[in-house]
Amino acid sequence: MKKILSIILVISIIFIFGACSKKEVTETVVIYSSAEDFRNEYFIKRIKEEFPEYEIEVQYFPSGNNAAKLKAEGLATECDIILALETGYMEAISTFLADLSEYDVAHYQEDIIVKDTNYLIWERFSGAIIINPSVLEKNNLEIPKSYDDLLKAEYKGLISMPNPKSSITGYIFMKNILNVRGEDEGFEYFDKLSKNILQFTSSGSGPIKALVQGEAGIGLGLTYAAVNEINKGNNLEIVFFEEGAPYSLDAIAMIDGKSEKKEVRDVFNFFADTLIYEDKQLFSPEKIFKEQIIEVENFPYDINYADMTGIDNLDEKDKLLERWKY
Repeated sequence: MKKILSIILVISIIFIFGACSKKEVTETVVIYSSAEDFRNEYFIKRIKEEFPEYEIEVQYFPSGNNAAKLKAEGLATECDIILALETGYMEAISTFLADLSEYDVAHYQEDIIVKDTNYLIWERFSGAIIINPSVLEKNNLEIPKSYDDLLKAEYKGLISMPNPKSSITGYIFMKNILNVRGEDEGFEYFDKLSKNILQFTSSGSGPIKALVQGEAGIGLGLTYAAVNEINKGNNLEIVFFEEGAPYSLDAIAMIDGKSEKKEVRDVFNFFADTLIYEDKQLFSPEKIFKEQIIEVENFPYDINYADMTGIDNLDEKDKLLERWKY
């Protein structure tokens, strides 16, 4: 009798551990995110509040690295959900993405509705000319009113711009100028502008940091990043030139096959139905929805967006960046 009870006990233990192990695997959701750390931390907190029974793992990768990793891993990836990856990269890996045609996109603004049904737009992020008035006043300089003004000799060493080869922020400025002026004339413009550049920074946040530290008087940076600094009390101003605000879009998606897992579908729906709106209220407020109200203090409400034709064309991007010298 004791032998039988021992056997039953062993079987029960094996069953319990097996069930726990299986539960741990099926209830873990892995997210490859290209959003900033502070936003990822917020998303994790909110998901755990909504789904305390799920294990959430967020891995951060810059957009290019994220796309390269996903392309190399294919359907064998551990990733379940892709967050804040630029639409051009989403197009490049679309064969690995789940079909999202069941999701309604009628509430999106017309100018950002995409034909691809394998991802949903997550955000629009624009660039602006950001000014540190104190630095310009110290040098007896006026606020520039055009891109051509940035070529004036008096601004030499006072302008910071991200490098398009390493930063999407830099690339959206470059692409807008090339769209407006043509490829050859556009690159001639940057040849002239380079003489006034304090530094082509490796990241999009570089110019903002230089402005805040008083190292630069003019920065080509992201609008919402400038607003964040203004709301912290830093003396910065946001200017848009006649060409409009350059911008790009990023998106959210699921890996094909992973959407069949309840926990992945639950978390994705939470992003699509709730977190996307909270993100717009707290962090990245630019309008992507028809009825969206911008609530972030000091954020410009009516942005005139630039011509960004071809921004999602990665082959064209590679070709153009081969001509970038700096």
